[in-house]
Amino acid sequence: MKARPRAANRTNIVLDSQLVGRVKRLARVKTTREAVHVALDHYVRSRDYSAVLALRGTGGVAEGYDPKTASPRR
Repeated sequence: MKARPRAANRTNIVLDSQLVGRVKRLARVKTTREAVHVALDHYVRSRDYSAVLALRGTGGVAEGYDPKTASPRR
């Protein structure tokens, strides 16, 4: 069975070309579309603590642990 393609939203936005260029170089992608996708994916993954919080009570995370206070401010 084939995987369903993800729904895509089209939008027109103004992007900082230097920032997009940095993402392209760092992520080793060629298109702006890929750069935006990589950047959005990285942003979401870096702030999704659900996997860490799922460990609560298993001995992997101390009771009362708050990941927002444990990580340095950005």
